[in-house]
Amino acid sequence: MALYLIGDVQGCNSALARLLDEISFSPSRDTLYLLGDLVNRGPDSLGVLRRLKALDGAARSLLGNHDLHLLAIAHGVRGPGRGDTLGAVLDAPDRGVLLDWLRQQSMALSVSVAGHKLLLVHAGVLPHWTADQTLALAAEVQDALRAPGYGQFLHAMYGNTPTHWSESLRGAERLRVIVNALTRLRFCDAQGHMEFDSKEGPGQAPAGFMPWFDVPGRRTAQDTVVFGHWSMLGPLARRDVVAMDTGCVWGGCLSALRLDPQQAAGPLEWTLHQVHCEAAQKPGKF
Repeated sequence: MALYLIGDVQGCNSALARLLDEISFSPSRDTLYLLGDLVNRGPDSLGVLRRLKALDGAARSLLGNHDLHLLAIAHGVRGPGRGDTLGAVLDAPDRGVLLDWLRQQSMALSVSVAGHKLLLVHAGVLPHWTADQTLALAAEVQDALRAPGYGQFLHAMYGNTPTHWSESLRGAERLRVIVNALTRLRFCDAQGHMEFDSKEGPGQAPAGFMPWFDVPGRRTAQDTVVFGHWSMLGPLARRDVVAMDTGCVWGGCLSALRLDPQQAAGPLEWTLHQVHCEAAQKPGKF
């Protein structure tokens, strides 16, 4: 039995199929944890959703910004963007079943491996949040998405404000901050104010901002946070953070970390598996 953490697939179904072959994945034995952005930009988002749904409980996913974008388009909240490749999903006869499966996925997950607790998020964690608080706040968004009237949440989801967390936030503003942190965060300042315009690597942080995982005093610094979303970040594997978006849709790789729940006590051990992906978009536009 093995656990696999897989970075942003973004509609690259053929790469996902080759990666599952590479790791000899067995749904009766192994479990996949996908870090969000299952869809969009790549050529076969429909195939990705059908493949993962068919795996039933053997595949669990986070919701990334592109996954929420698909739900918003399907609900009439937004129109498709110029670079979107979601038409096949929206026109599919099993669209309703697939979208219902998608909105049942998680905003954050905790995974225990040989005494080590991993916090899985798509993008980031605000510096004032603990791992337990992150999971509790993620659950608030999950509840809103799974409710019968979830369209109201989708209508209020978009926007860059408030830029920082406060325990006093309520309603749509509270949920919006949680969504933005978990699915869009790259840079914030020492007080936890988020910045959403910059998408470059950490060396190009705007003045006064830094990568969210480098904020001094971050309350998840003693945890291991595994995330995707930031393909311009480059390789990053530290005790406290592991980045998994290796730019598959931009002609990079699709990556999986293999974890063994049966490993002996000690430092967490993993094996990296990668498959190269044909570029679905022009390289460099991460």
